[in-house]
Amino acid sequence: MEKITEKLLLEKGSPKTNKLEQIKTLNLSKMGLKHQDLPVRLLSRLQSLEQWDLSGNRLQELPKNLKLPALRCLDLSDNQMEDVTTLESLSSLEELKMEDNLYITVSDNHKMMVLLPNLRIFNGKDVSPTANHLRYVYTDNLRTRVIAVWEKSFHLPDPITAEKLSSLEKEFVNAARQQVRFGPSSVSDFTKWKVEIIAKEYLHSLTEPQKEPESNELTDIKENSEISTPTKRKQTTSVKDSDISLTPRKQLRTDLPASSGEDSPRKSSLRLKPLKTLSQADAVRMSPRKTGQPPSTPTRKQMRAETPRRASKVQQAKEDGAQIKQKEDFKATKLQRDTDMLPTLKSCSKTQQPLCLKPLHVLQCHSKQDSSEDFSTQLWACAFQQLPNSTGSSGGSRLVATCGGDSLCVIDCETGMVMKKYKVLGEEFFSLAWSTVLMSRGGGAPAQHCSILAAGGKRGLVKLIHPRNNMAYGEFRASRKALSVLRFNHHKGNFLFSGSYDNKIIMWDIGGVDSQYNYKVVQLLVLEISATPLHICLPPTSPSANLLTACEDGLHCFNTQLGTNNTKRSKEMEITFPIYKKEDKDHDYHTIDGLSFLTDDIVASKNYLHNSIYLWSWNRTKAQRPDKKNRTVCAVVLAELQWANTEIPYLALNTCPGQAYIVCGDDKGRLWTYHVTNLQRNSFQTGKPILPTEVLEWPAPVRNGLGHVEGPSINSVAMDPELQYLVALSDKNMVIVWKREESS
Repeated sequence: MEKITEKLLLEKGSPKTNKLEQIKTLNLSKMGLKHQDLPVRLLSRLQSLEQWDLSGNRLQELPKNLKLPALRCLDLSDNQMEDVTTLESLSSLEELKMEDNLYITVSDNHKMMVLLPNLRIFNGKDVSPTANHLRYVYTDNLRTRVIAVWEKSFHLPDPITAEKLSSLEKEFVNAARQQVRFGPSSVSDFTKWKVEIIAKEYLHSLTEPQKEPESNELTDIKENSEISTPTKRKQTTSVKDSDISLTPRKQLRTDLPASSGEDSPRKSSLRLKPLKTLSQADAVRMSPRKTGQPPSTPTRKQMRAETPRRASKVQQAKEDGAQIKQKEDFKATKLQRDTDMLPTLKSCSKTQQPLCLKPLHVLQCHSKQDSSEDFSTQLWACAFQQLPNSTGSSGGSRLVATCGGDSLCVIDCETGMVMKKYKVLGEEFFSLAWSTVLMSRGGGAPAQHCSILAAGGKRGLVKLIHPRNNMAYGEFRASRKALSVLRFNHHKGNFLFSGSYDNKIIMWDIGGVDSQYNYKVVQLLVLEISATPLHICLPPTSPSANLLTACEDGLHCFNTQLGTNNTKRSKEMEITFPIYKKEDKDHDYHTIDGLSFLTDDIVASKNYLHNSIYLWSWNRTKAQRPDKKNRTVCAVVLAELQWANTEIPYLALNTCPGQAYIVCGDDKGRLWTYHVTNLQRNSFQTGKPILPTEVLEWPAPVRNGLGHVEGPSINSVAMDPELQYLVALSDKNMVIVWKREESS
């Protein structure tokens, strides 16, 4: 009699249902099961199964080709497992328990980490850094050694016959298993197993070559003996503290437990008076500029004082005159606008009407020594928290993280309260990023998803923070120079990219954490680039395969696919723009200081000194064949959005894909908003820049006895997925929160 029947599965599964396809949790523990007792066809109907308990049985292996696409957690503890390769078909598995299986060795553990690409928690501990090291770094080392064995002693037969090829494969695999020595002796069985797989794959690639591999390289980070101490990324004419005194509207003091290391959360925040508290006589117009009013277009003035970034760029241009001349002579292809793209743009929004945004709070929470007279601290990056659910995917939140000066704040946008504040003396934070990682809890409890923050800046260190528990739980050195940008891969939340002033982008696996906040960081990939990276974007449909980086010398695309057979990693292509044709000795438009995806295909980007924002197609641009000499392709531009005429660099734009919005601040405190579904059809045809949907005026907070604070430069903006809130950061130590008002 069969031990496992449909009736039994329905009894043992939950939630209670009469359909196997709806079961999410299944307990088949302590039933004396062997692998032949598990019917593959019946079990494969459990398409929604997420957690499966098979502990306390007599399983030596699992049935091969068992397909359970939703299975995240499997308990095989207290069995008699011997062959772990049968787990390979459970590719979605994130958590696995294998305690009390006497025949499982360290090599078997390594095999499981390689065979299960999403495995992160093993026997209650986070193993993702170790697993990814084995999957990519260790495997690449073995591949290099296997290829060396081939090149030294083997070659393809002529002519190639099935008999000769079979004999050659046997000889080559045996030679590779004997000659390749790598790693500790305790995992020699795993090494030989992996070498055999690599050798067969390599020989197959020689006899039946696939498409031409793209150039990839896994390089080691180079140590720099000098630690840089950069100044601010740009210098602005700041208001003197002595000229301004500002009475905070509200003061918040909350005792917070000290975090580890240098991260001692500060206990206060200050908030300025928003305009709506003024008397009618003192108030200035706050209503956004109407779309019928064309924005002013002042004449271009002399270039402002060079920043460290800009200065290095000009110096490089002087030294590489020939290269700059080549850029000046470069002919960009004709600007392309297709009317058939308009339906695509319209379909990306949930609402066809522009939103109404009103200023809600102005906060001054990054002040030096908590002084309300600090108007010099520049704020650089902000991002909304993404709330994880049981599957690890995320939704929106009203909590936004901001960084600037020596502090990082987490703000509740509705109340304007600073919920958490982390301060690191001597640091200047330039970038931050939210992500979701697994936290293993021990005691048999399944791992849970938790939101964390990564932040970095002048010191080249990445701080890892768990805001919910008010814990700055770790840090690691990402560069010997300052960090300019951080970006997580949200399909793999433990993969973090860091960009730095030594012209490198590094991919890290930060793993997860356990209940004691133990963690491990592994470096997976280093990309050598030609200039400082300002922004990093991962295409929504291929975040693990491609990376776009906006730099001071242009927009570059890299292949970041791990675990390939490629032995060289280099720039895949450079994306150029029509404005490059207008470059001369006084105007270099190559600096891309704004970059963000609006849809899976449409990208918004901004070129420094150019008073427009480009909308262009990523898929159609990438589909072009790059010029073999300089690896360039011209962006397939869909539209231009009119923006401010300014010479202030690094005013970053951002997008809200769910609401089809693009927002970018200017140097006068205004926010230029573009509702893409509202773009006129004739604008795509005539080639004229499209006017903004609204220009939100600076809310002008009040200084004590000295009137309004003039509009500063808006360095960064962020929106939650539903655009309930819009947050803007200024170069005068002010966080401005705008709130969506529902139309009556």
